[in-house]
Amino acid sequence: MSIELKNEYGQIDISNDVIAQIAGGAAIECYGIVGMATKHQIRDGLTDILRKENFAKGVLVRQEGEDLVVDMYVIISYGTKISEVAYQVQSKVKYTINKTLGMSVKAVNIFVQGVRVTNP
Repeated sequence: MSIELKNEYGQIDISNDVIAQIAGGAAIECYGIVGMATKHQIRDGLTDILRKENFAKGVLVRQEGEDLVVDMYVIISYGTKISEVAYQVQSKVKYTINKTLGMSVKAVNIFVQGVRVTNP
């Protein structure tokens, strides 16, 4: 599935995987994020952190009218305030997608799949 943008010059199709890569890249830059996780991590019992090329497995993108809805599955650093980290990720992802693609983001839903102790 892809997102369609139309302008006076024609049509642009942007793959959901591309949007997922942009959102995942923006999220891992935020303080308190250890990495991205898969959607079914708790069910599968896996605690692997996704590498950069697999961010699309931890980010789901839907289009609702002209707006995007992004679901992100993350692993947060132990000792950080989860609500603050989630707010920072939401703000950063909305801003990055808006500046990169010129599309508005209706919602960024954060699903915390785990907490990890990181080395100082």
